[in-house]
Amino acid sequence: MLTTVLFDMGGTLEDIWYNSDTQKQVCQKLLEVLRSNGLEPGCSDEEFWERVSDGVQAYKQWSEGNMLEKKPEEIWPDWYLRSFGFDREKLLAITEELANLWEVTFYHRELRPGAREMLQALKDRGYHLGVISNNASLYNVFNVLEDYGIRSFMEDVTVSSVTGYRKPHPEIFRISLRQMQARPEECVYVGDTVSRDIIGPKQVGFAKAVQIRSFLSDQKDEHVALDAESPDCVIGKLQDLVTWLDQINPAKAPKA
Repeated sequence: MLTTVLFDMGGTLEDIWYNSDTQKQVCQKLLEVLRSNGLEPGCSDEEFWERVSDGVQAYKQWSEGNMLEKKPEEIWPDWYLRSFGFDREKLLAITEELANLWEVTFYHRELRPGAREMLQALKDRGYHLGVISNNASLYNVFNVLEDYGIRSFMEDVTVSSVTGYRKPHPEIFRISLRQMQARPEECVYVGDTVSRDIIGPKQVGFAKAVQIRSFLSDQKDEHVALDAESPDCVIGKLQDLVTWLDQINPAKAPKA
């Protein structure tokens, strides 16, 4: 019997997107935080953004290629802002602030419609709920869950920057399973990408993996092999997850 449902965060429980406006906003806010802490880039805003973007892409290539995640105090001095040669001690004091700023400004985020109702319905049916998220901030996921008013639904929140592993690395799923005290064959994972959220849990033996597509799905799945694992179900909205689980796991469905 299925007992546990674990969720991705960005693109799954929350809608997420970015565009040129969000990029401009994060550039300006990063500059404001750096300068207020005595760290002057010494270049134009355009050059600053180009150099930061180069650092972000270099880190992304390393991180995704190795399925590993560093902590903000390593990411910002050694990757994102490496080319500026900032005073390391001054920078270390604000790396988590910068990491959280990036997550909530570069990306536009909002709770998906029906998320609270879906979580309440699953809780009412007795499911154990949790989150497994790739995120380069230590606290962002926890803070956002609180802001949305859904933190209390989650028995565990497992984040890549804390564990050091990124989805689809099997270890981040195993860590979550240990913390949830759950067996993979009893678990469902719900996410927006095949590359991270279907392949990852399937490798660990999760019973089911469900996809709900997002703004980021196509770009993150660009290099997925044609013979890769397929989702057991693709849903259009979060409430569809409840309906589907009631059909395949009738032991937890409400009695007529």
